Amino acid sequence: MANDERRATSTEDVLTKIDPQEVIDLALALGNIDSPTGSEGPAGQFVFDWLAKNSFAPKKYAMIPERFNVAATLPGTGGGYSLIFNAHLDTTLRSDAEWSARDPKDPLYHSAWVEGDSIYGDGVVNDKGPMAAFLVAAKAIRDAGYPLKGDLIVSAVAGEISREPIDEWQGPMYLSKDLGVRFMVTHGVVADFALVAEGTGFGIVGIEPGKAHFKVTVYTDGPRYYTPYLPRPTEMADSPNAIVRAAAVLAEFEKWALDYQTRNTYRGENGTIVPKASVNAIRSGYPFNVTSAPQIAAFYVDTRILPGANPMDVREELRGVLRRVGVPGEVELYVYRPGFEAKGAERLIDTIKRCHAATFPTPPAIVADAVTSMWRDTNAFNEVGIPAISYAPRAQSHAATKSFKLKDLTDAALVYARIAMDLCDQDRPANVPLGAHINRNIAGSVSEARSGRR
Repeated sequence: MANDERRATSTEDVLTKIDPQEVIDLALALGNIDSPTGSEGPAGQFVFDWLAKNSFAPKKYAMIPERFNVAATLPGTGGGYSLIFNAHLDTTLRSDAEWSARDPKDPLYHSAWVEGDSIYGDGVVNDKGPMAAFLVAAKAIRDAGYPLKGDLIVSAVAGEISREPIDEWQGPMYLSKDLGVRFMVTHGVVADFALVAEGTGFGIVGIEPGKAHFKVTVYTDGPRYYTPYLPRPTEMADSPNAIVRAAAVLAEFEKWALDYQTRNTYRGENGTIVPKASVNAIRSGYPFNVTSAPQIAAFYVDTRILPGANPMDVREELRGVLRRVGVPGEVELYVYRPGFEAKGAERLIDTIKRCHAATFPTPPAIVADAVTSMWRDTNAFNEVGIPAISYAPRAQSHAATKSFKLKDLTDAALVYARIAMDLCDQDRPANVPLGAHINRNIAGSVSEARSGRR
């Protein structure tokens, strides 16, 4: 593309194409499509249709037909870095999750609305609002005719929010990370960098932990006592009821969990990880037959682990919890997903900082420890070698309020447009290895040798 053609369309020409109301309306439309993990299809189809309607050429990437990812490319003219914008389609709570939330049908989890200067809804803040922002930003770049040198890819993926197969809960409805970013990238959606538009309060997050899920099973060593024959008193750890024994184990677990997160806290250049552990499910007995003490109980543990940590070491620590209480049992690792610190992301980080400064009066926010202590799809990109950073507005209260300021959402579209134009117009040499790949130096050495022979 000739330089005079590139100058004919300026950054400001693109920014004036961004209609704040369009960003809000798209966020509302997406937020009002209820798409809990496992039921992302209608939201994915909406994004696909929106992209097609706006002259993109979207494609579906599906391990399972009804749970597909969507991506579309704004092709560059050549010679620039490529960038993936990414957000997820799935939301956190199913309306039938009666044993997870006191009111699983709360509209805050299943719809979206504007009230005053804020937009509300779990689906908007996590993660369809930022998705709307980068979709409108990409549309503005295309509508303005801005000639990017590198490709810009927009993507919307399934299965970011954990839903993992365990026990009798098996099959496609219980898959998550494996059919989202990882599947999309390994089937052709590759770029030099990825920006994951997940809430950071417009801070830059370049490190996130992995996760390990464990099933801890507790046994009794006596008969299955009929209630009238139940012996008392006993210590909790010696109870003939597995539920009571599990309570003793849980008390010790809570002590362990605090110690675990304290001694494994990591403070680095890209952020702080406080890896926490929590018991988030428990089962024993049958509510339709409560006349006898159960001999078995199980609880299920979500544990965050540092990048590079071995989940088998955590398993051994949980076995130690059982030993200290003196209760027989087993610890099963049933999910392991590694965490990463982004490598080779310096160019993307510098670009974000520069474009942030052009959009906001203050530098990127200092990110709270909790934000750098959660699993996001940056891990999936970094694992396959694509340097990835999280950067987006964040809910005023992620746990309760679940809302964005409208201006934060519309400003996100402006800064995303700037980031895309800046990064994709930076000159890219030939043969650039994947910056986050563990073996990038091998490809880099061959590229250097080839350059030396010219």
